[in-house]
Amino acid sequence: MSPLPRLSGVHPILYAFYGPDGRLDRAALERQVDVCLAAGCHGIALLGLVTEVFRLSTQERLDLVGWAAARIGGRVPLMATVAEVSVHGQLDFIAEAQRRGADWVVLQPPPVKGVSEREILRFLGAVADRSPLPVGVQNNPLNMEVSVSNDALLALHRNHPNIRFMKAEGPAVSVGAFAREAAKTCDVFAGHGGIEWPTNLRSSCQGLIPAPELVDAQVEIWRLWSAGETERAEALHRAILPIVVFMSRALPLLIAYGKRLMARRMGWAELHPRQPETAVTPFGMEELDRFAQLLGPLPEAPGAPLSPALRRLAGID
Repeated sequence: MSPLPRLSGVHPILYAFYGPDGRLDRAALERQVDVCLAAGCHGIALLGLVTEVFRLSTQERLDLVGWAAARIGGRVPLMATVAEVSVHGQLDFIAEAQRRGADWVVLQPPPVKGVSEREILRFLGAVADRSPLPVGVQNNPLNMEVSVSNDALLALHRNHPNIRFMKAEGPAVSVGAFAREAAKTCDVFAGHGGIEWPTNLRSSCQGLIPAPELVDAQVEIWRLWSAGETERAEALHRAILPIVVFMSRALPLLIAYGKRLMARRMGWAELHPRQPETAVTPFGMEELDRFAQLLGPLPEAPGAPLSPALRRLAGID
């Protein structure tokens, strides 16, 4: 396997937006790519829980990969999560995702209850060994019905060299020792919206895969941290933390409110959710509007400075 550059930084995972007819909205997908690139993201991800992969057909998933790859145009790597439930199904999907422009794939433990950890590792290893693309593994005990131990993840990486990164989600104190060991030879990413982003960085995580509505702030946190300006990075994290917590309480709430906040920050007022969807409340929408005012719009052009609203919020002027 040819050497690849190490992955790091902020790789937002995009939402699936729909048109009035219920079909995927390509223009909305492309708009998300544009604002994430303008914010300085280091990669883009698709087809995980945030993208509502459970609502999408295989053809829709592949369409999103092709649309995103075409819009990215090779400027940053594109990750695609694989949701098929068999080894052959996953390998077929990976081959087609590669043809459409994916650079990496992300595997998850198959959602089959009652299966031993050993069998889960065999499944993931069989896909990784035969994948034509480099592989990451997502382990999310809080939001996924099936997960494995940190020791199992380390063994998986040691035994299958095509596994190049891990998205280890959970309390930072639970994955800290894993991150410090795995990061010696593997890229370790945090998740859960970046709720413990600075702590994750201290624990040796090299990246974050969050939902995209706070991409500008989270890229800036990464930039400040990498430049040694850790106090300013912490200040910005504290400023956005109430919003991260609001969005991170439960996956259905993230999709219902996070997608709407992303739309607000991109200048859109109307959404067409795919049913069934968690209902939003008047109070929830009041909070959402308040968050949008606090954050300001997402950047429109690459290299644009952090919005004045965010700078005021964080007190980093």
